[in-house]
Amino acid sequence: QVQLVESGGGLVQAGGSLRLACAASGRSFSDANMAWYRQAPGKAREFVAISGYLGTPLYLNAVTGGFTVSRRNNSNTLYLQLNNLKPEDAPIYCCHVLEYWGQGSQATVST
Repeated sequence: QVQLVESGGGLVQAGGSLRLACAASGRSFSDANMAWYRQAPGKAREFVAISGYLGTPLYLNAVTGGFTVSRRNNSNTLYLQLNNLKPEDAPIYCCHVLEYWGQGSQATVST
């Protein structure tokens, strides 16, 4: 059974940083793209970043330069480093691989 479990969310001050992790289990995803999405209350889910299995990452324009996506295939883990956080960066972050979704990790940014 495939599971995606996110961790690393929490409360930070504006301008602070978080590092999210998504641990995948049940099969290897070294041959699949792995992505982060986020969703704020009352808003549609939006794409944040993708780590392609061929190596080139892509980002939502609004987070380019502030967020960094990476992966460690030998541990089936996807990461998202969030720097210089703003209040609008504080929804729930979910990882997504193929047809699978994690439950999400909440980021909260205080001003």
